[in-house]
Amino acid sequence: MTIEAMIENTIGKEGGYNNHPADKGGPTKWGITERVARKYGYAGDMRDLPREKAVAIYRQAYAIEPGFAAVAEIMPSVGEELFDTGVNMGPAVPAIWLQEWLNAFNGGGALYPDIKEDGDIGPATLAALRAFKAARGPEAETVLLRALNCSQGERYKVLSRNRAANEAFTWGWLRTRVA
Repeated sequence: MTIEAMIENTIGKEGGYNNHPADKGGPTKWGITERVARKYGYAGDMRDLPREKAVAIYRQAYAIEPGFAAVAEIMPSVGEELFDTGVNMGPAVPAIWLQEWLNAFNGGGALYPDIKEDGDIGPATLAALRAFKAARGPEAETVLLRALNCSQGERYKVLSRNRAANEAFTWGWLRTRVA
């Protein structure tokens, strides 16, 4: 799974400009919030955010910096899932889920050592992912993807229960983001 493919799959779900009153992210275009656009140097009106700038932000902020591109080199569908979820709820959330699930799947440390659950996908997390794949075999990627989707679905439910305004998005989140 290339970064470009991950971006194309996600940007298609996000669409154009949106400023839904219930969305705490505020003005958004191509799935990029105004806060993130400003962080990456865009100063214009969000309605005018060029697709090319959104793609550049996706590449840096949601694929390279959080380590999801590196994960995709090992497990393509997991890397794509982390990327898409990171765009939707911030990269730290799915990064921590990955680490939590890798620790839950390591057989009490018998298959590979526990890793720090800090959201930093670095050498230790990537080594654990490789060891998980080797130890768990051909089903490893499918089961890890299923586990990540469980965490994602639960988070959407909690977000909706804790803030009624989020119910405006719950159906769409599950329909387009949880496989």
